[in-house]
Amino acid sequence: MRKAKLRIRELREDRGLTQAQLAKEIGYSPNTLSQYETGVFEPNIDTIKKLCEFFGVTADYLLDMED
Repeated sequence: MRKAKLRIRELREDRGLTQAQLAKEIGYSPNTLSQYETGVFEPNIDTIKKLCEFFGVTADYLLDMED
């Protein structure tokens, strides 16, 4: 799931959001979101679902499996 961190950051930055803003929107701490983006932790399926819903993208896109 390593590619997911790249799409999370890309999507967040495209929306002009800080890590703190996105973390608040999806109910996570900024530290947790930072760890997803840097690859320290991998997002679980529930987190992936939340991110997909928030950004309006598919899991395949979030996981960098499609453009």
